[in-house]
Amino acid sequence: MGMIVTGYLDAPEERAEEIAKAFEEHARLSLLEPGCELFEVTPDSDVPGRFHVNERYTDAAALDAHKTRMAASDWARVSVGLPRNIDAREG
Repeated sequence: MGMIVTGYLDAPEERAEEIAKAFEEHARLSLLEPGCELFEVTPDSDVPGRFHVNERYTDAAALDAHKTRMAASDWARVSVGLPRNIDAREG
């Protein structure tokens, strides 16, 4: 069964541009991963610095591989410590 990841990340307004740019590269690399079917990042129109994520993976193993790659990426370094509200579920 596939895995769906949804939620948001909050960046301080003064870092929102840096985070948006880093998200672009993170999304590009994520979509190249085997098993990543969808990776969308959308800035919130009402909450400055909030970015919504919508991801879909073929299975739990693909999501685990994504997490492993992400942990060693520039994205991990740039986004360390930012508040996240992320949910992963089967779907």
